[in-house]
Amino acid sequence: MRLWLLGAMAVATGALAQRSAEASLKLGLTAAAVTLGLISIGYMALRLRARMLNQASTDGVADFIANDGTPSFIASIDRQVIYRNEAAQKQFGDGSGETLAQALRTHFSNPVGLLYRLQSRATASGNAREEVITRVGPVRISVHHVSADRLLWRVEPAPARAGPRATQDSMALPMVMVGRGGTILYMNEAARLFVGDRVKSLDRLFNALPLISGTVAEISTAQGNRQVLVAEVDAGANRRALYLLPPPDGGVSASELGWETFQDLPVPMIKLGPDGTVLAFNRMAAKLLGVSLRRGAHLSQLMEGLGRSISDWLNDSLAGRLVQKSEFLRLTRTDQEIFVQVSLNRISEGGEAALIAVLQDATELKSLEAQFVQSQKMQAIGQLAGGVAHDFNNLLTAISGHCDLLLLRHDQGDPDFSDLVQINQNANRAAALVGQLLAFSRKQTLRPETLDMRDTLADLTHLLNRLVGEKVTLTLSHDPVLAPIRADKRQLEQVLMNLVVNARDAMPAGGEIRILTEVTTLDQPLERDRVSVPAGRYVTVQVHDDGTGIPKDKLQKVFEPFFTTKRTGEGTGLGLSTAYGIVKQTGGFIFIDSELGRGTCFTLYFPVLEGQPHTVSRKTASQPDQGPLQRSDGVILLVEDEAPVRAFASRALRLRGYTVLEAESAEAALKMLEDQELDIDVFVTDVVMPGMDGPSWVRQALKQRPDVRVVFVSGYAEDNFGQEQSKIPNSVFLPKPFSLTDLTNTVHNQLH
Repeated sequence: MRLWLLGAMAVATGALAQRSAEASLKLGLTAAAVTLGLISIGYMALRLRARMLNQASTDGVADFIANDGTPSFIASIDRQVIYRNEAAQKQFGDGSGETLAQALRTHFSNPVGLLYRLQSRATASGNAREEVITRVGPVRISVHHVSADRLLWRVEPAPARAGPRATQDSMALPMVMVGRGGTILYMNEAARLFVGDRVKSLDRLFNALPLISGTVAEISTAQGNRQVLVAEVDAGANRRALYLLPPPDGGVSASELGWETFQDLPVPMIKLGPDGTVLAFNRMAAKLLGVSLRRGAHLSQLMEGLGRSISDWLNDSLAGRLVQKSEFLRLTRTDQEIFVQVSLNRISEGGEAALIAVLQDATELKSLEAQFVQSQKMQAIGQLAGGVAHDFNNLLTAISGHCDLLLLRHDQGDPDFSDLVQINQNANRAAALVGQLLAFSRKQTLRPETLDMRDTLADLTHLLNRLVGEKVTLTLSHDPVLAPIRADKRQLEQVLMNLVVNARDAMPAGGEIRILTEVTTLDQPLERDRVSVPAGRYVTVQVHDDGTGIPKDKLQKVFEPFFTTKRTGEGTGLGLSTAYGIVKQTGGFIFIDSELGRGTCFTLYFPVLEGQPHTVSRKTASQPDQGPLQRSDGVILLVEDEAPVRAFASRALRLRGYTVLEAESAEAALKMLEDQELDIDVFVTDVVMPGMDGPSWVRQALKQRPDVRVVFVSGYAEDNFGQEQSKIPNSVFLPKPFSLTDLTNTVHNQLH
């Protein structure tokens, strides 16, 4: 409560006491007025005493720092300057009524944020200190509590360090520390002497941007424009260090500074003779290239992958004929794969030409490039596979469909019956091959359900034992507590069969195949094979064999379609690519580990299904019944742009007793439906057609005929238009190729 309010209340209470006629009330009000008066007097005395103590503290501190050589300020908690010593007046001026931020604005780029941060820390701990880079160099600013509402601020030059900065300043080579946006944060003594001034940004130092490490650039100095060889090093925290090295064929030569100058430079550098022989190198180059780097070694022994002769590249560099300023090469180190970006610069030593190679580790960049190229390649193959699969599905539908029609007119005693069966079986095999292409391109239709891997493998064990034969032993080991996953059981069984068959083929003399399942928890994302597996719980399935193994140079190709290490006729090369596509479409990951002569291990990661499993939302065509269908009646509008498919589907439906109206396009179907007296029970339509597609014309037709049911057929996967289908009521999807029974059963189920 404020002091003036207490006084006002005391006076008001006394006035009421004087006007009161009742003795007891007058006595109570008088006592209250006296009490409030005493409280206000006491409070005034306490405030006066606190003010005197604060002033005494301020005066005492002011006397103490008056002649101190460090600029110091005494300020209130709202950072109003109360006192500044003589050193502060000389350095920051003698402004009256200033805030501390206003006093420091000539030296600090953002004093408000710095002062607030320091004062918050001082409030919590009693004092705070921080070193910052200012316009006049590094300084240390500190704050201390003098009293409850008084703070002492001190601004002093930061002491010289014996650490990295002292080393940088002692270097004979100029160094510039650059921050985000091209701001120059720091220049060592050599750089300041070389340039002749303290520069604040790269565009004021270099005449042309952007800079390329290992190339020559022109800078502005007090003595005019000069050329330097720029070497860039990542300094962390979005900073980079630029070293201004002696330029080739001009300025200070490398021999003047001596090669010893470059030894501690954090940039890998190699001095080469005109023939490519290593004459000298610094410590960073030795660390990067390993033990193979030695005096007298030729550059071609250290790196490869230029695409042309390294000797020709060196000759072009010496002659000044280089088109590209730098090249990417692979080191010949056998212990690890490292790529480097190499820039060659010509120098003169004693009248003889030599080369300085500036190296930069480009392994991460090449890894990202390889990952992008692989992704683009797989995507292109997937698109090709999807398109080929669509066209093949139309052809196979016509072949197998007309074969079904022929089989209806021949019994088993007919001499042509076995030939027709062969045609039908091979058409089904071709359909399975197309299905593998769709699986690789991840455009197949999945039927996901909640699975327990133990149950799935138990159902599959009998078939797997038959696949591996007598020479190979199959062993299964399960985690006692295995979590459920969500996947298509039929497709997952295909993946496991592919992996087991490959393991069997890798052990022609026999051996053991081990399948292990367990629940794995990843606390951190797993980075492997250019893939990042998010943190979480996974069910892992490992398939081990003791076979011949796969060479390292072929490991990255095993999931590509039609790539196989088997002899001609032993495999199509689609097994692992199919497994890859199914696992990825399921939301999982698949990795391979192999060692020549010791075997191979495939590891599959499937995300654990957390919570209650959800059901498949889209309605799809049910599996056809095995028994023969009775004859039916109903009117079917068949819309299909492929004439052979339309002919087969029309005959198949008419054989079952349906009345079939045919249209070769969506526009023709809509024209036919203009007859309002035409009664249609089911639309059977292709999805992808020239002009208007299937879902578009069906939506338009259902506005006038909302009760008609729909069967969509397509050689593409259902996922390509699943969202469109889900918006159309009473619709199902029938993938191509379909048989006569598939088609008639689906139409029958829609009608009933």
